[in-house]
Amino acid sequence: MLLKKILPIAIIAQTLFSAANAQNSVIYLWNEGAPGFEIKKNDPELSGDWWIRNINNPSLTIFRPSAANANGCAIILCPGGGFQNIVYNSEGRDPAKFLNNLGFTVFVLKYRLFRMDHSPYTEENVKQDIFRAMRLVKSRAIEFEVDTAKIGVMGFSAGGEVSGWISYHWQEEHFVHPDLIDSFCAKPAFQILIYPGPLCVPDSVSPTAPPTFLLAANGDDCCSEPLVKLVQMHRKAKVPVEMHLYEKGAHAFNMGYRSEYISLKHWPDRLTDWLTDNGWCRN
Repeated sequence: MLLKKILPIAIIAQTLFSAANAQNSVIYLWNEGAPGFEIKKNDPELSGDWWIRNINNPSLTIFRPSAANANGCAIILCPGGGFQNIVYNSEGRDPAKFLNNLGFTVFVLKYRLFRMDHSPYTEENVKQDIFRAMRLVKSRAIEFEVDTAKIGVMGFSAGGEVSGWISYHWQEEHFVHPDLIDSFCAKPAFQILIYPGPLCVPDSVSPTAPPTFLLAANGDDCCSEPLVKLVQMHRKAKVPVEMHLYEKGAHAFNMGYRSEYISLKHWPDRLTDWLTDNGWCRN
């Protein structure tokens, strides 16, 4: 009862504080660093031409649409990288800009990497990151000018696994030291899984799972089979689902910009169709 009484005041205070820092394009999931790993908060990230790794202070990078184009919807975007890297440019920045053109506010998640050499993290830490990211964005929805009922998730490859973890298990808690932000519901409004890895496949899909868009190439030895399993589970649970399984191509074609196949070059158009048909972006 006390939590419910102080929640609105706390969120208003947080919003006012954040508005004063609106020029910052990066927000960290926890002010003092990830719970249990606060000592690593200031350890620097490492980056190359296509990758980022050594994520110790998980964060969201905000990509905003133009004011005239904004539709009030948001997507938390999880790039892939096999939990060894974050494929930031082609699976983070590029899709974020594409979605901005459709009116979405996009939050690119840098999550902890449990398969990186000598990593102190586990799958549970990554789940904490995505659950915290969703709750954080919902807690600051007024500031970001988005509707809490219109925040989805999207992931590529390992990022698809991260997205699936929250979409299929949103009723779980996945926090260490709960605060007011952790009182927000973690359920996404929808999910978009692009060649997702097998870890995203649950034992079964609940009727409460969000509507889902699935896409991969049939030649993807790793990440085409999860689509077939998921679409069958969605159908059984009567949860809306759309699947595109392309004949040509393999893994990691990203946004299709560099693909030799016409179908893969145009796969973002199929996503636009789905988002439009379901009312998430304007006609």
